[in-house]
Amino acid sequence: MPVFLTKKFDFEAAHYLPAFPEGHKCRRLHGHSFKVEIKLMGEIDPKTGILVDFAEIKSVVKPYIEMLDHYCLNEVAEVHNIDLLRQPTSENLAKWLFQEIKPLLPQLDSVVVHETCTSMAEYKA
Repeated sequence: MPVFLTKKFDFEAAHYLPAFPEGHKCRRLHGHSFKVEIKLMGEIDPKTGILVDFAEIKSVVKPYIEMLDHYCLNEVAEVHNIDLLRQPTSENLAKWLFQEIKPLLPQLDSVVVHETCTSMAEYKA
C-alpha cells in the first residue's frame, strides 16, 4: 500500500506574463508569496519505516527555491536559460520544478505551486 509524503516550501518572487494581452494586469510586473508542495508516493521501506527522509527532500529542493526567492522569474529564465520560465505561470513553474526534481527524487508524484491563497497549479507526469 503506497504512502504519500508532502514537503512544503515558500518563496517570494516577481514576474510578468508577456504572452498575456495588452492591458491584462498579469502582463505587468507584480509579485507573489509562492508556496510549493513537493509530493512523493511509494512504498514504506520496512527496514527504516519511511519512504524518504524529509531532510533529503529539503536538500534536493532547497537550491531551486533559493534560485527563485526574491528574484524576478523572467530574469531567472534569462540568466539560467530556462525556457519554461520565459512565460513564468504557475503551471510552467510546477512543470519545470517537476522536471528538475524527478531525476533526483524518483518517488516524486507531483509538484503544486500556490500563486495565491486561492489559486494553484499541480503538475504530475
